[in-house]
This record gives sequence, C-alpha cells and structure tokens, in this order.
Amino acid sequence: MSEACQDRRSRWQEIQKGLQFIQSTLPFPGSQEQYEVFIKDLVWNLFGEGNDVFREGEWTKSIEMYTEALSIADYADSEEICVATSLLEKLYANRAAAYLNIGLYDQALEDCEKALYLNEGNYKALYRKAKSLKEMGRHQEAYEAVAKCSLAVPQDTSVTDLTQDLAKILGLKIRKAYVRSKVCVRYVSKLNNIESPMGMAVGMPEVKGLPAAVELAKNPLADTHEFKQACSSCYVKTGEEVCVCVCVCHKCKKDALLGRFKHSLDKKWKLIRPRPTKTQYVGPYYICKEVAVGKECLYPGHCTFAYCQEEIDVWTLERKGFISRELLFDPYGPNSNIRLTVPKILQEHHGIFMFLCGVCFDHKPRIISKTNKDDLSLCSHPVTKHDFEDHKCLVHILKENTVRYSKIRPLSPQCQLDLCRHEVRYGCVREDDCFYAHSLIELKVWMLQHGLGITHESIVQEAKKFWNSTALLQGISNVQRRFGPPNLKMMFVCGQCWRNGQLSEADKNKKYCSAKARHMWAKDRRVVLVSSHERKKWTTVRPLPTKKPIPSQFEICMHVTAGKKCQYIGNCTFAHSLEERDLWTYMKENNIPDMDQLYEQWLQSQKPGWGDETSNNSVRENGKQIHMPTDYAEEVAGNHCWLCGKNCNSEKQWQQHITSEKHKDRVFNSEDDQNCWQYRFPTGTFKVCERFLKSTCTEDELCKLAHGEQELKEWMERREFLLMKLAKARKDHLIAPNDNDFGKYSFLLKDII
Repeated sequence: MSEACQDRRSRWQEIQKGLQFIQSTLPFPGSQEQYEVFIKDLVWNLFGEGNDVFREGEWTKSIEMYTEALSIADYADSEEICVATSLLEKLYANRAAAYLNIGLYDQALEDCEKALYLNEGNYKALYRKAKSLKEMGRHQEAYEAVAKCSLAVPQDTSVTDLTQDLAKILGLKIRKAYVRSKVCVRYVSKLNNIESPMGMAVGMPEVKGLPAAVELAKNPLADTHEFKQACSSCYVKTGEEVCVCVCVCHKCKKDALLGRFKHSLDKKWKLIRPRPTKTQYVGPYYICKEVAVGKECLYPGHCTFAYCQEEIDVWTLERKGFISRELLFDPYGPNSNIRLTVPKILQEHHGIFMFLCGVCFDHKPRIISKTNKDDLSLCSHPVTKHDFEDHKCLVHILKENTVRYSKIRPLSPQCQLDLCRHEVRYGCVREDDCFYAHSLIELKVWMLQHGLGITHESIVQEAKKFWNSTALLQGISNVQRRFGPPNLKMMFVCGQCWRNGQLSEADKNKKYCSAKARHMWAKDRRVVLVSSHERKKWTTVRPLPTKKPIPSQFEICMHVTAGKKCQYIGNCTFAHSLEERDLWTYMKENNIPDMDQLYEQWLQSQKPGWGDETSNNSVRENGKQIHMPTDYAEEVAGNHCWLCGKNCNSEKQWQQHITSEKHKDRVFNSEDDQNCWQYRFPTGTFKVCERFLKSTCTEDELCKLAHGEQELKEWMERREFLLMKLAKARKDHLIAPNDNDFGKYSFLLKDII
C-alpha cells in the first residue's frame, strides 16, 4: 500500500475516533491547550478528507465532510475555542463548489456569501457566486460578481470565459484585454489551487507533467487466473454452468471465453459470459441465487447475475476499464496486436460515422446540427451558423428505436486507452478535457488511430465504402424493392366496403372499386391498410398529423398503450398502433406529407422496373436495419436528449419533453435498473429499524426504515448515485431550471439540505 493511502487511512481513523469522543460526555484526558489542538486538528482532518473525496468526484461525501467540519467549528466556538477564520472561509468556499456540481445553486450562493463575509477578497468565492447566480438566471448580479473577480485574476481563462458569456447575455460590448510584456504573477495563486477544489466546478485541477500515451495494461488477473478461447464445440456444460474442454478436431470459432483459478483444487474451466451492459448498476456483482444452490438459472441468456467467481472477477475489472477481453488471451503472444478496422467496428456496433457541428453538439442542451443544404461551409443551426469545417467533430450515430450520438474526440498524446470510470457511472465532469475514453466506440476508434494513424476524415470515408460494399453484396441494386416500411405490407381499399368488412381494391381503370356495388374510387373514399409480419392483421392508418413542426419521433397514444380507447376529442397526434407509427415515420423520412402523395407513390411502385429506378440504402442485416450515410440527410437543427435518445425540433417540443414524467424517470432510472440492486428502493429515512434488529418488525416491505446495515449502506450508495445523475442532467440542461418536482425521487433534494 502506498504511503499516501496509509496517511489517508490513518487520517480517517483519527476522524472516527475524534467524532466518537466529542459525541460523548467524557472529560478530555489532557490540558485545555491540548484539547484546543485536538478540536482544531479534527476540523483540519475533515477539511482535508473533504478535499480528497471532492477530487475523486464524490461531491455528496465532500459536502458531508465540510458540513461536519463547520458543525464542529460551531461547537468549538461554544467551548470558547477559536477556529481560524481562514479555515472557515475555505470550508464555505469549497462546500459551495460541491453544491455547484450537484446543481444546488441556492445553497452554493449562500455559502459563497458566508465566505465573502469572512473575506470579501476571496476571488474563488466570487467566481462561484457568479456561477450560481448565472445558473439561477440572475445575470446582472452574476456579471457584477465576476467583474470583481476579473480585476483580481485578469489572466485566468475560467474567469474570462464566464465574464464574456455573461457580457453576451447582457448585450455588453466585449473588450480585448491589454497584456503587458512582462507581468509578475507570483503573488496570485491559480483558481484551481489543489487546496481549494475550484477545478471540479469548471473542470479538473491543472495537471502538470502529463503522462505520455500508454498502451493497454497487462492483464491484472495474470497471476491468479488463466483464460483460453473456445467455441461451442470445445466444451460441454456440466451442471452449475461449468465447462469442460473436449478434444475435438474442428476449426475453432474462438467466440467464447473460458477461465479458472490457477492455484485451485477445482481444475474445471468455467464459461465467462459477456458482461451485462444494459443496466447502469455500479455495485458489486453477485452469484445468481439459483446457481448458488446448484439449480438451473430461471432466466438463461438474460440473467444479469454472475454464474461463478471467475465471472465476477472479469466483469468487475471490465466495468472499470482495467482489462480488455482481447488481452486475456496471452497479451504478449502472437495475437497481441488487436487488428481493428473501421468495417470491424461497424460490424460490431452498427450505425455510421458522420461529422456534426462541434459547437452545437457541445451546447447545453445538445443541438444536432449538420451541414447547411444551402451553404455546405456552414452548419444548419437556424440562428447562429458556425463555420462547419473549423468546428466539425466526428460522431458515431446509432439509430434504432432511439437515436444515440457518441462523440469521438481527437486522439492526443495525453489520451489513455481506457474507459473513464466516471462517464460510465453518471457522466464525467471534465467532459472533453478528460484523457479517458467516454464510450466503447470512442475507445476502439482511439485504438484504431493509435495502431494505424488513421484520420477522422479517413474513418468517415472507410465507413461509406463499407456500407456501399455491404449494399452491393446483398444485391440491393438487383432486387426489386418493396414500397413502404420493410416490416409492413400495404394496400389501398374502398372505405365503404371496408366498413362493411370487405377488402375491395380499385378496378383496372382506377374509377370504381372492384366490389359488385362499384363504389366511386376517389381520394376521400379510399383508406390505407397495413399489416405487419408479426400480427398479420390489416389495420387502418389515419392521415399523417398536420401539426407543425412534425415530431422527430412519433409515440404511441398512452390510452391505447393502456389497452383503452383514445379519449382525445379531435385528431389525436399520437399513433394508435405500432403499424401506424411505422408508416408515419416512413412518410416523414421520405417527405410524403399526405395520403394522396402516398397513394401516388404506391401506384408508381406497382409498375415494372420501379425497384431498379428507386434505390434506398437502408438494408437489413440479421433482422436489424443498417443505416447508410444517405439516410442521415441534412435536417433542421434541434435539441437532443441523450437520456431518452429523442430529438426535438422546436422549443415547445423540448419543454414538453423535459417536463414529462417519463423523461424525469429516465433521469434517475434506466432500463432494468430495478434488477441491479439487492434491496428495496430508499424510502427517504436513512436509519436502521430497531424492531427489525429485535425480529419484531411486522411491516416487512412497507417499513420506512432500513432492514439491516447492508440495506442502509446500499440506500446511501444509491442516493449518492442518483444525486450524481441529477447533477449531470442539470448541467446538461435536461431539467428545467426551477423544476424540483421529481415525484418519488424528491426526497433526494430534501435529504441533502
């Protein structure tokens, strides 16, 4: 263990002992002077521990440390022990920085005022005060505060940027600062001084002596575990999911990972399944309860619990980004060079690579802006059109039920070929300044660039070539394409016959329906029917909603989803079936505004040779749609919610989305999140039930108190995790500024105050 870790552990032990003593009524075993030193040391230790956990991104814990230190300082004052004013000033200023990071701007402002009362020249507190006021919408007061800070540290970039942002908001003229040829600044400390964690409010502290780029680390399990590649022909399953290697002469696919402990009596190999990634679970992994007692798992193929300890060890290090599966197979042997290519990445992750406007993408909230169709040198932002070539950034786009954008930052010498542990959990506060990859796709592109030196422009070109060749291989140009969504059949029938339960199409001359009644074939008398491969039932589709602007994504009506009849009086703009939603989406993406044009294009598709004349680059692979670059044509710039994968192309749509209950639930809760935790959802009362300890609690699941120390510990971890997610959402403007109504999650804010 390092000396720093030992010092920190001993400091924490001193804090625990000190808190335990001052909560008792025992007399201090020493003189009054020694008692004063003891109290002051306790406050300093709490201050130091708060700074350390702050640097690690644990802002809630740092607030607890600073608050405890300030409480002890108040206690010391009642004992006529004076804690240094300079220390109190730092405690208030640092707690304000922590409050800023979790989005509690009122508390941050209050602490800044207290720090400035003790020292009106504290420019760190002035800066944080300005940040808090800006986030609260009090721009004039924020500008006055940051102006004072700017006079104290005129060359600090963080202060300069904030000053210019506020000046733009207030419509003030931005003046260029005069820079002297030789300026002595030894008497001015940096804003991101390590003693005061300013950096985490606006980025991480300054890093000196940046390390060079590192190769992927050696397998950290090499001393205790051994691994091998196999396939389904290499091993057979013998209860408890244990795999025994079988000598079979075959060409191994090497698509499975087997592992075992090196120095164990059990020499059997065990299957190491891929780590479940659909959840944001951050706690320890556990063995499946059924497997632990020797039974078969109830959810084979979908279970998110481990089947063996070897699997837990690999999953844990994979989640932290400490190992890569490819490196588990003898990282220094003949297979040590991981041959990554653009096609290989796209085959695994699907989607496309594309350039977007970087300024719009980094905006809060995120704006998706491509090239302007009228002027390719500019972005498509409706107001501020940025120079696209100067500000473009590479983005990986995956468009399925939702849209996911993953930014690929340029590879620099400081970049580390590992995943950022903060981004994986609740979002990295350093954002583009972080040296670690923020997604698996970004990590693989960095590895590709590190090995081949390929540029972002070349990656985009390689991706286009790959999809073009894929389309050719699947014979897209030689096979007649069916009109409409690929999963739907479509037909136009007589509306009057349809009401009577008959399917009557138009006659040969398109003047009457083909029924005996010979109804007139007119645009107001025909209806469109669609049938999906799954339901195989004809369903009517209403006209495309005329609401402007058309939503980026259509959703199913909540009444229909609940199995009820739609209660809306008028034309409901929500789809009443999955088939209707798919056809509306197809019409929107192909610029078909109404049923008349849909009918005309459908008629054209019935003619011979239509499939050769009309090409579509969307192909399907293994049942999944692959999107070609031409599918992502220039669109009107709009806000994007990365939590829900939803694009909104108007301010009204955006406000409706971020204030919806469904969106707020996604801020705190992701898919399958409920299965990631061992115990109940926190009730808001973080105490252990005394009756449970005495085995007399009769409320069971309804009890508001924790049933044991383990449940209480998980509740505390879960609260901190949810607070971090809320802070990230606030920072990205995915929550309205004055919105504090989060339903069952509202106790999080009340508990921290």
